[in-house]
Amino acid sequence: MTTMRDQARAAAEAMRAILSDLPPARTALITGSGLGALADSVEGALRFPTRELPHWPVSTVEGHAGQIVSGTLAGLPIVVMQGRVHFYEGYTIQAVTFPIRVLQAYGIERLIVTNAAGGLETSWQAGDIMLISDHINLPGMTGNNPLMGPNDDRLGTRFPPMENAYNPRLRALTRQVAAAQGLTLREGVYVMVSGPSFETAAELRFLKAIGGQAVGMSTAPEVVVARHAGIEVLGLSLITNIARLNPAPDELTSHEEVLETGTHAAPRMVSLLQGVLSALGSD
Repeated sequence: MTTMRDQARAAAEAMRAILSDLPPARTALITGSGLGALADSVEGALRFPTRELPHWPVSTVEGHAGQIVSGTLAGLPIVVMQGRVHFYEGYTIQAVTFPIRVLQAYGIERLIVTNAAGGLETSWQAGDIMLISDHINLPGMTGNNPLMGPNDDRLGTRFPPMENAYNPRLRALTRQVAAAQGLTLREGVYVMVSGPSFETAAELRFLKAIGGQAVGMSTAPEVVVARHAGIEVLGLSLITNIARLNPAPDELTSHEEVLETGTHAAPRMVSLLQGVLSALGSD
């Protein structure tokens, strides 16, 4: 019987063969909605669609290209997942996180996750970047944790700790880079919901009350699996809209708004990431 580990290793071998002419990467980046342009900054890039990798789930959402881009960014070899799949697309939570298992089998040691998120702090602005300090994984807490089922000890421990899931050293480095660039960097807790409907005003008020600063439909399961795999994680949210906690009758949130904000704010996210990667490369 073919196991998930076997499938991940097969996909990693296929990726290794495609990228054989490039220096091996130990850092990976996942781009969120509207942030696919981050991959355009990769130098000496080799691009291929993820459908060329066996068992890899196919993205069906606008703003997620379903492509791997590899080369160097700020002089550091990197693998970029240009887009991701989501739980709301109908995949199991294990399928959603399968790409992380492939990255683990490929040899990735550090993962940077980015996403588009709604801001729950009314003093923030659309276009702000939030450094993720922690997350609340609501689907995971209600039975959709990607580690459910038999544990393969070759992939990670049965009960992985999630304290400091977002690496404190990488967060401190990101703060330093942002300060040097004169960039206002927000920091807070990311709350994952399953989607795909946007939240009601009552739900938004609840998420803020339980300690969230941003809300989105991804990321947390990827981080859980990455930490299970022993991969260091840095997380960044692009705040694409500010939550309407008490909306007027004609106020509506749209995916187009998310993509448009991502397009405009991407250059600042690129600059921040380049600074972080440059600092990591000089360590």
